Amino acid sequence: MAFLSSMNIVGSGLTAQQLRLDVISENITNINTTRTEQGGAYRRKMVVFEAEGGKNSFRQAMAQAASGLASNRGNEMSGGVRVTEIVEDPSDLPIIYDPTHPDADEEGYLEMPNVTLVKEITDAMAASQAYTANITAYNALKSVLSKGLEVGK
Repeated sequence: MAFLSSMNIVGSGLTAQQLRLDVISENITNINTTRTEQGGAYRRKMVVFEAEGGKNSFRQAMAQAASGLASNRGNEMSGGVRVTEIVEDPSDLPIIYDPTHPDADEEGYLEMPNVTLVKEITDAMAASQAYTANITAYNALKSVLSKGLEVGK
């Protein structure tokens, strides 16, 4: 049924944004981490999303609807979003002078993580808004389904 694929699409968005928030939380937690298992300072991580293709693109679906060819049979979309990978930010690590830090080199310089609190909070706000939008879509779908069930009464 088409409404089940709609629920799957919304669910994929919720799952993806939750992972994005988890990665942002990890970045904020490690904002001052100067030593990692790989060596060096912590590198900011980012989530890469990819659209999961449905049977028809939006443009194709609109063209079919306009020409009167659209029907519910066989046109259920199974799209959504998925996380393809979590990548490290390749930007340079900032270097500060702190000769008292245990990880400083002989000259007193230290590599710090490339995590910026303002950028992370902004990303968290965007992920939170996307999560909220997915919940709104889910509630709208739930409302449509309950209205559809009332029709049969």
